[in-house]
Amino acid sequence: MTTRVTIWNEYRHEKSNAAVQRVYPNGLHAPIAEHLRAQRAQAFEVRVATLDEPEHGLTEDVLAQTDVLTWWGHRAHGEVRDEIVERVQKRVLAGMGLIVLHSGHFSKIFKRLMGTTCNLKWREANEKERLWVVEPGHPIAEGLGEYFEIPGEEMYGERFDIPAPDELVLLSWFAGGEVFRSGCCYRRGAGKVFYFRPGHETYPTYYQPEVLRVITNAVRWAAPTFAPAMTFGQRPEKLEA
Repeated sequence: MTTRVTIWNEYRHEKSNAAVQRVYPNGLHAPIAEHLRAQRAQAFEVRVATLDEPEHGLTEDVLAQTDVLTWWGHRAHGEVRDEIVERVQKRVLAGMGLIVLHSGHFSKIFKRLMGTTCNLKWREANEKERLWVVEPGHPIAEGLGEYFEIPGEEMYGERFDIPAPDELVLLSWFAGGEVFRSGCCYRRGAGKVFYFRPGHETYPTYYQPEVLRVITNAVRWAAPTFAPAMTFGQRPEKLEA
């Protein structure tokens, strides 16, 4: 069965920052999209949407045809229109999966779904990150070892002001000594949400095989399952015994 994936990227840094453009000449979304399209074990139908498109590329029609939405944003969280955030939230509650990447922790949609500030500590120092797999039996950890390392990344540190994850799959340690909950699973309504920490725009993180494997596994995990539609409100009559 084909999983329909929309990769949403703010797509601002790549247009204005030469250092980012050198790393991601076609946008941060490009290596993720290319990797998903290349998968043979499961078919992914991939489209890209960006902030400066009409309705941020997330029209009612696009979202209706999206099984899983990935989200990367940073400098322009405030420019995302509230009505689009509400539109995405409704789709998540109805069953669409959402994968929030790196600085997307401060996006309007993630903060709305979490109900907290989603704030954290950070330091951009090009330091080693070791991501420990703390739930090795989880589908998102499939194909990973006990841990994997990213040679240079931005540090995120605790306290990460989020609700306790339903499942914690990955825990990061940084060379500066901090730790961070880096792979967090949630269920909101009928939808699944996964937050994945790595992915600062000046580092080639989204070319690393282990990172791409986590994103691919997360897309598979977050894809909606077919279940009876939820119903609410007063029942007109009693069920038969």
